[in-house]
Amino acid sequence: MSHPAFPGAVSREDPELTDRQREVFVALVTLHGDSARPVGSESLAHRAGIPLSPASIRNALAELEGMGLLARTHASAGRVPSESGYDFLVRHLLTPASLPPELLTQVDETLRRSAHDVEHLLGEASRLLSELTHQLGLALTASLEHERLAKLELEPLDVRRVLMVLGLGGGAVRTLVLELDSPLERSELEEVASGLRERLLGRDRAEVRDRLAADPELVRRSAVRLVAHSAAARWAPMGPAARFSAGAGHIAEQPEFAGRPQLGPLLRVVENGPPLDRLMIEGIEGHPAVRVGLDEDVALSRCSLVSYPLPGELRGAVGVLGPLRMDYARVFSIVDAVGRRVAELL
Repeated sequence: MSHPAFPGAVSREDPELTDRQREVFVALVTLHGDSARPVGSESLAHRAGIPLSPASIRNALAELEGMGLLARTHASAGRVPSESGYDFLVRHLLTPASLPPELLTQVDETLRRSAHDVEHLLGEASRLLSELTHQLGLALTASLEHERLAKLELEPLDVRRVLMVLGLGGGAVRTLVLELDSPLERSELEEVASGLRERLLGRDRAEVRDRLAADPELVRRSAVRLVAHSAAARWAPMGPAARFSAGAGHIAEQPEFAGRPQLGPLLRVVENGPPLDRLMIEGIEGHPAVRVGLDEDVALSRCSLVSYPLPGELRGAVGVLGPLRMDYARVFSIVDAVGRRVAELL
């Protein structure tokens, strides 16, 4: 079973690298990340510019392989970082990337536009994570179906359209745009909102939806009935969890998955939820973590997950799923920035 890794979480059992071994290891990780191909001593000497003789580089590669940090794909091929190697990289050598101010502004402005609705916010977070990392962007929240209604407001959009704002006990907000069969004045809407609050506040979402559709107290007055029926028609029940993913095209372009049978099963696991739901939410709330080499499902093998469990009453998370060779320093910082902003806006 995979375990979360954090920068600086070193273990006494970890190997101690010499300066030469560290230099070769980091250079090989970088070259493999760029090409997705095994890396040999000649590439390290010429492309990475390591000031060591080919023999010294080969010795260092053999030593790193003996430590379990590198692996060979074929006997005659170069080497690639192993899962243990990437885990070591994250815990010992990862320095989260500094993100440019314009990217942080983009994160803030994009998410702020969706802050009125928790599902819109999480959907936009997954899209933004995918756009910024070129991997699969993920976001989820546990079901809101049993959250209790704490606030209800009605705001006119025009003569026949009304915005219903629903504040839930966990801090989430849902909005519904209602199409009315007949126009209502603002004063009528205020009276309707007062009547709805009297009957609905303190009820969970499922009961609110049922009462909007069938509560006899809500159909006696024509104005209340008009709004209640429109809201019931627009209010669909939620599943066991709200999941959002974006970037299937990005992951399909990765050499590890392009044109290979692994892509279909991977996307099905993402769509179905388990075990990613659990892996994303588990961890320290308000802190990003990396899971290198997901062994919970064969479709997730050779993948890593960077996730940010959201702090607060609303249980959820955002994250990025990608190949083992992803740019952990950049992805870690982007997931952290998006996760923090989402948490602030919830």
